[in-house]
Amino acid sequence: MGGTRPATGGKTPRGSVPERLLDAATRLFAERGFEGTSVQQVVTAAGVTKGAMYHYFGSKDDLLYEVYARVLRMQTEHLVEISSRDASVSERVHAAAADVIVTTVANLDDSTIFFRSMHQLAPEKQLSVRAERRKYHELFRSMIEQGQREGVFRDDVPADLIVDYYFGSVHHLSTWYRHEGALTGKDVGRYFADLLLAGLRPQE
Repeated sequence: MGGTRPATGGKTPRGSVPERLLDAATRLFAERGFEGTSVQQVVTAAGVTKGAMYHYFGSKDDLLYEVYARVLRMQTEHLVEISSRDASVSERVHAAAADVIVTTVANLDDSTIFFRSMHQLAPEKQLSVRAERRKYHELFRSMIEQGQREGVFRDDVPADLIVDYYFGSVHHLSTWYRHEGALTGKDVGRYFADLLLAGLRPQE
């Protein structure tokens, strides 16, 4: 699963049926847009039948939801593990800040689709995505607040604003990052995390 999924080139796609459908949908939604992609195009690219698709996904809307939700679930699992490490709060925040960059870059198509097309989801699915994102942001914020209480991070800026500032940068990655560029996802993750920690140091 990555931001540069290759076309199948006429070969039978590999993986489970849901994986093949999601990979095909991700690639086509990124290339043609959600509205410009038909269910038939998705199932053809995935090498399955419509019946097989509807066994796993009730609609094209469900595919769009899952394209982003699966990345968010993975990022949340990473954050839960990072936040529970036996490490300083600075180390945990740095690792979490870098991880969300690396995983976003690795799944750049998914992020592009989310910010371009998620408004087309049914209202209840939009609410579900927002609720899951809020859980992620709240856990990230809790580490910032811990650092502020311990005097490791500056406390003159609200933790909510720090989280919004950082993730605003993360959410714009899909507008400028290119896999063929000079920087890898790990490079960008390290630089962004370094900048965040530098900005969090208490003012002298």
